[in-house]
Amino acid sequence: MIRINVAEAKAHLSRYLESVERGETVVLCRRNVPIAEIRALPKPAREPRPVGIDRGMTIPAAFFEPLPDELLAAFEGGGKAK
Repeated sequence: MIRINVAEAKAHLSRYLESVERGETVVLCRRNVPIAEIRALPKPAREPRPVGIDRGMTIPAAFFEPLPDELLAAFEGGGKAK
C-alpha cells in the first residue's frame, strides 16, 4: 500500500496510476490523514455468464410458448389455476 499526500498525487499521478494498474493500492492523504483509496477495478468477464446456477443448464423450447388462457386469467385475478 502506498500512502501519498494530495500535492504528491497531483505532481506524479501517472506514476501512481501505473502502480494501481499493477495491483497496488494508493491511499490519498490530506496532511497525512487518509481521505481516499485508489485501487484497480476488477477485470471484466471475458465470456458471457451461463444462464442459471447449473453451468450445463438448458432451457426447453416449451418455456417460450404462451401460457394457457386459464393460467393467464389466474395471474390477472380472473380465475383459479387448475
